[in-house]
Amino acid sequence: MAKMTEEEAAYWDEYYTKNPPKPGPNGTGFFSQRKAALAAQSTLSITVDEFTANYLTTKAAADHKTPAEIIGEMVREKIAAE
Repeated sequence: MAKMTEEEAAYWDEYYTKNPPKPGPNGTGFFSQRKAALAAQSTLSITVDEFTANYLTTKAAADHKTPAEIIGEMVREKIAAE
């Protein structure tokens, strides 16, 4: 694992000194919100065939997006077309 240079360490020290994470009660802090957002993304799973999975991963890589974002766009387009 690469170590930080002195310049990088000074930058991050100054950044977090000026912008500290804001913890909050009852899950309102930064880390609690991040954990909740990640949990919300993984609460629903679907099974697709191999062709669909290959298409989604290829399209996602080409567009620099996640497969979930590609599926979301496709669903929104389909709903808008109706």
